[in-house]
Amino acid sequence: MKKFLEKLKKKHDLSFEESKSVFNILMSGDATENEIFNFLTLLSLKGEVSDEIAGGVYILREKSKRVNVQNCIDTCGTGGDGMNTLNISTASALLLSSMGIRVAKHGNKAVSSKCGSGDVLEALNIKINLEPKEIEDQINTNNFGFMFAPNYHSAMKFVGPTRKKIGKRTIFNMIGPLSSPALVERQVVGVFNKKLLKIFANGLRNLKIKFAWIVNSQDGLDEISPYAKTNVVQLKDGKITEIVIDPINLKINAENFNNLLGDDAKYNADKMIDIFKGKDNDFSKAVCLNAAAGLIVSEKCSNFEEAYSNSREHILSGKTFKHLQSIQSV
Repeated sequence: MKKFLEKLKKKHDLSFEESKSVFNILMSGDATENEIFNFLTLLSLKGEVSDEIAGGVYILREKSKRVNVQNCIDTCGTGGDGMNTLNISTASALLLSSMGIRVAKHGNKAVSSKCGSGDVLEALNIKINLEPKEIEDQINTNNFGFMFAPNYHSAMKFVGPTRKKIGKRTIFNMIGPLSSPALVERQVVGVFNKKLLKIFANGLRNLKIKFAWIVNSQDGLDEISPYAKTNVVQLKDGKITEIVIDPINLKINAENFNNLLGDDAKYNADKMIDIFKGKDNDFSKAVCLNAAAGLIVSEKCSNFEEAYSNSREHILSGKTFKHLQSIQSV
């Protein structure tokens, strides 16, 4: 580890092979807590590059359990935007599954926020500790399965305590969304920094992803925002293009960013239930915007305006709440 830490102190990037070596040490439990802390903080200070992220993804996928499903999408974002919003990507995943889209949702409990996807799903009475076969059955029955990252990436246990201690985003926020145990070929990935849009697109292209939207809003969300323009880098069949989503053109008419602020798991779950029952507010609009991206990458819609309109019509009907009840534990 010492030579890699020295390199990072000099703000030199690690190569793909060097990154694989470091992550193999981390994921095997052969690094001290101090070494893990220094590696993650030095890397963050320098700024992570695609080879470093790719090396981490390679090792994490190599050591992961597998979920064998076909034709699924994931809506796992990086987190780490520091905004403490409601769980938009988790809500959009549930909305999509109620619309007939097969979703293999990958996520964790809170690391750098108050409430992660695992926390809010538990508060919704959805089981998160499921084995691969159980998740495959859930997806085949209800179009939704949640892969709780610690159960599938057991090697992450070696870095978990240090991540919690750091308390803000690290390279693991970037590796996580690219390390789906279901090896999905279609993804909507929110990133906390505009600089990561192209880095992620190139990373996903190397992982043979068919269709992905990587999004970052101009008001700082790792989601498509109802308040500001959102920069999108689209990866489709190996080709990378750039798109801008403008809520003004879509006549979103969202009111106030504070309406998206979250709290603990129960608070966030209650807000989700409200919109699934058909309550119309800024949170509902934000969820529909992000679900629309899921409809695009699933190739159920080719036009974003149409995709947003379909999502709105569906969520306001209350059908998503009925779908939620079919997923909840009895």
